[in-house]
Amino acid sequence: MHYQRATNAVPLPKPVELKLPMSDHEPRLHHVSCLNGVGLHRVAYWEWGDAANPRVLVCVHGLTRQGRDFDVLARALRDDYRVICPDVAGRGESDWLPQPAEYVIPRYVADMVTLLARVNAETVHWLGTSMGGLIGLALASLAPFPIQRLVLNDIGPVLGAAALTRIGSYVGVEQRWATVEEAADYMWSNSRGFGPHTKEQWLALTRPMLRPIDIAAGGGFRAHYDPAIAVPFRAATAESAALGEAALWRAYDAIACPTLLLRGAESDLLSEDTARAMTQRGPRASLVQFSGVGHAPTLVADDQVRAVREFLLAS
Repeated sequence: MHYQRATNAVPLPKPVELKLPMSDHEPRLHHVSCLNGVGLHRVAYWEWGDAANPRVLVCVHGLTRQGRDFDVLARALRDDYRVICPDVAGRGESDWLPQPAEYVIPRYVADMVTLLARVNAETVHWLGTSMGGLIGLALASLAPFPIQRLVLNDIGPVLGAAALTRIGSYVGVEQRWATVEEAADYMWSNSRGFGPHTKEQWLALTRPMLRPIDIAAGGGFRAHYDPAIAVPFRAATAESAALGEAALWRAYDAIACPTLLLRGAESDLLSEDTARAMTQRGPRASLVQFSGVGHAPTLVADDQVRAVREFLLAS
């Protein structure tokens, strides 16, 4: 599949919200109120499967993504789990935070603690892609340990500098697209590391990433997230990165639950050296790599779904 980058960046008017159609085969949308530095914000989460199932799988997305990224995986696992897919604060159907400086892992971890209390899970398994993996890594390191099985999707304590530069080139850049297809073209230009996808698969991943702009304001679509999520990302320094890396290794070494590490074999965020180190220390993660994929596997392909399913449901 070939996509061309759209380049028509323009100032955006106040957005209107998009409500995705739902059916018996779609997830249920809920919200939970969480505390921030000046008040409360609502975190949205998508729920699949039997709401009474005590076995809960939480799936958390990457930096600029949202909870509908996991639709394919959730459909494959909803008979075994109550699958919870949150939109992290500032993304999707969740509220934007009043202070951009709070778009950081500690705030997200606190929000997820509140979410876990709301869903009242007896057993929690966690799958996190990129940023969602860092949130899960932090949670899994806490005692008493709330997570029984952990899947880290293309993320570890050491983050590749080239990937951070690449991500920083587009995160928070405000765009307007005339059509869903134009938006898909642009997003594909930033997401080739996701690996091969059919046009239908990519459009399915793209649609939840968009919000319509009022016709009176010119129409079209804009990205689903608060551009201010880029503020703390771009404020990082070499010193803060080194401190963060040391803290993440300490957290990783404290994890006691079975852990699966997924890696795109061409990933520029999770190096092979870091991945191998993660199999030798802390929870000694099992490593599965996917050829022809970079950062990060979307968990749409059959082999990726199968790897997750087999690990989570292992006795």
